[in-house]
Amino acid sequence: MRYSTFFPKARKQEFKEDLSTNAILLTKGGFIDQLMAGSYTLLPLGFRVVENIKNIIREELNAEGAQELLMPLLHPREIWDQTGRWSDPEVQKIMYQFKDVHRREYGLSFTHEEIVMNLLSKFVKSYKDLPVAVYHFSTKFRNEPRAKSGILRTREFFMKDLYSAHATEADMADYYNKIKDAYIRVFKRIGFPEVKVVEAAGGVFTDKKSHEFQIVSDVGEDEILFCDRKDKCECKFAQNKEIYKGLPDNKCPGCSDGCLIKSARAIEVGNIFPLGTKYSEAQKVFYTDEGGEQKPIWFASYGIGPTRVIGALVEVFHDERGIIWPKSVAPFQVYLISLDGKSINTEAQKVYETLNENNIEVLWDDRDTSAGEKFANADLLGFPYRLVVSEKSGDKIELKKREEGKEELLEASQVISKINEG
Repeated sequence: MRYSTFFPKARKQEFKEDLSTNAILLTKGGFIDQLMAGSYTLLPLGFRVVENIKNIIREELNAEGAQELLMPLLHPREIWDQTGRWSDPEVQKIMYQFKDVHRREYGLSFTHEEIVMNLLSKFVKSYKDLPVAVYHFSTKFRNEPRAKSGILRTREFFMKDLYSAHATEADMADYYNKIKDAYIRVFKRIGFPEVKVVEAAGGVFTDKKSHEFQIVSDVGEDEILFCDRKDKCECKFAQNKEIYKGLPDNKCPGCSDGCLIKSARAIEVGNIFPLGTKYSEAQKVFYTDEGGEQKPIWFASYGIGPTRVIGALVEVFHDERGIIWPKSVAPFQVYLISLDGKSINTEAQKVYETLNENNIEVLWDDRDTSAGEKFANADLLGFPYRLVVSEKSGDKIELKKREEGKEELLEASQVISKINEG
């Protein structure tokens, strides 16, 4: 891809309001565009990042036997009435509800528990039909009273939700723990240095404890408390402040090695909920067990917001010049810069073609503009590698990693090896 024909270009933009880092850098870099408060267009660069995140999630969920589908976003009231959630004041605060021209009532999806349970009622009749695990990537709508923090908190966002159905509580718990581990692998592959698995309340989804996946960041909306192990023990105690009941001496309640509790702000990037039989009993969805008895289905749900993950990545990985994308999710691996005229462009064309032949995704800044503007753009967009072809580099290629300050002059074959090795 050539930057001269790429849509859109980075913007030189001043921001009047006090915006979050992710909002500023993603907007300036041309990754997102705000339609209105809490609603963003994913531009081609942002879309590429989301697709990379989706592929990581998809690979890990498929490995755990989950199957991908796609469910409607427009829901009839009667399905939500089966669980009573349509009229729940807490749900009504966040769910867009309205009537059509025939005065029938509908809602826009903020979650899909009722819809999945309705789907299961049509296909699950026997214990032989269980377990089932299905997921989709789709838009969610939530009537946020204060959409803020860029794409961390919006009214319309992209979500992966997985739902699992089981014959027994034990089977549900086993799969729940498998997905918990899968989520840890997902966030590690995405590039976060650490994700904390935090016990939390179930909110409007369940009266049981749930688990959140939190990335420590000063801009996070949540406050989490966790064991400050300092290599003293293997304790993994962590709770959201909303449910934390600490000990008077600030000792960790999860271990006996004298560890203390530490608090931090954090960004929630995923959550999982053990829903039990609440939904199957309310919607009267039962299966026949081996003894011929009717039993309610055990149910759990698991969410990751890919667009929210993008915001969290930018908050964690940036410097004063721009974004620093982890290699696993970067929209392109290489930002190729050509300087000094037509003859250099011919050499850059060869490098560009060589990279493509080796399946290395490259964006070539072939514009007739200053070197300073190209270098600044490379830092703002934050791809893992910057390559420069110029008279100064001669028959070699200047390579610089985004997070490092030094440049290297390398042969084309060395560049390919360096990028492939990571």
